[in-house]
Amino acid sequence: MNNVELKALKRGSTLRLVVEDSIREAIFRGALHPGQRLVERKLCEMTGAGRTSVREALRQLEAEGLIISNPHKGPSVATLSAEEARQLYDVRALLESFAGQECARQGSDEQIADLVRAAGEFKRCALEYSNASGDDAGNDILRDQLIKAKTGFYRCLTSGSNNHFVIEMLTSLHNRITFLRTVSMTRPGRLEHSVAELDNIVLAIRERDPAKAGEACRHHIASSAKVALAHLADA
Repeated sequence: MNNVELKALKRGSTLRLVVEDSIREAIFRGALHPGQRLVERKLCEMTGAGRTSVREALRQLEAEGLIISNPHKGPSVATLSAEEARQLYDVRALLESFAGQECARQGSDEQIADLVRAAGEFKRCALEYSNASGDDAGNDILRDQLIKAKTGFYRCLTSGSNNHFVIEMLTSLHNRITFLRTVSMTRPGRLEHSVAELDNIVLAIRERDPAKAGEACRHHIASSAKVALAHLADA
C-alpha cells in the first residue's frame, strides 16, 4: 500500500464518508488489490484521517462486501472466486435486463437524455484510452476516467428504472464486481465491443422497446462475464 494515495479532504461531507469513498475508489481502480491486508495505521497515514473514521469506513465497506475481516489477521480487500463471480454476473444480468426494460417503458425523457449523454461520455473516454501511448501514468488516469464514465452509464440506466429496490441491489452488485468490470473492459478487443453494446442498449431505450432493451442488457452482461471469468481462470 506504500504507493497508494488516498488523501481524504473534507468537502461538504462527513470525514468518515470521504474516507469511505477514498478507500472504495482505490479498490475499484485496483490500487488496493483483492486479498491485500489493510493496515489501519497506513490507512490513517494515507487518508489523513484518524483511527475512528477509518474504522467506521472499513465497517461500511465490509457491509458492502468489499472488505473482509479476519479475527487473527485484520481486514483485507475481499477476493472473488470464479464461482462467486459467475453467480454475481447471473444475478446482475437478471436485474440489469429488468432495469433496461423499465427504463425503456417508463423512464422520463430527461432520464433517457442523461443515459444518452453518459453513453457518449463513455465512448469519448474509450476512444482516448484506445489511442493512448504507452505512458503508464497517463494510461492510469485515462483508465480511471473510463471506469467513472462506465459507472455513470450504469447509474443512469438503473436510475431510469425508477425502482428503488433494483437501484439498491444493482448498486451493491456493481460495487462487488467493479474490479472485474475494469479488467474485462480493458482486455484487448473488448472495449470496442463494449461501446457498441452500450449503443444498442441506448438505441432500444430511445425507441421505447422494453423487450429489445432487456435483451441488449443481457447480451452486454453475458459478453462482459465471459471475459471476466476467463481472466479469473487465467489468474
